Amino acid sequence: MRSAIVQLHSLRTPRKQRQVLRAAIRQLERAEIYLAAIAYMDLDEPAALRLLNQLRIEVEGLRLHLSEHRARIRD
Repeated sequence: MRSAIVQLHSLRTPRKQRQVLRAAIRQLERAEIYLAAIAYMDLDEPAALRLLNQLRIEVEGLRLHLSEHRARIRD
């Protein structure tokens, strides 16, 4: 798997590209867990909470985009 990640995009097979996208999706899922943990820390800072919520929305949007892209790649 690691070789697929460090391999040049143009040299990846469709299968390897799907693997790379899946790895990216997993990383975004982990990022969401960390962002959720921060949200529950009761920061009591409205500006920080707004930014945190925006980050969560953007991470989820990117995850959905990559999932859709991955689904369109055929082996």
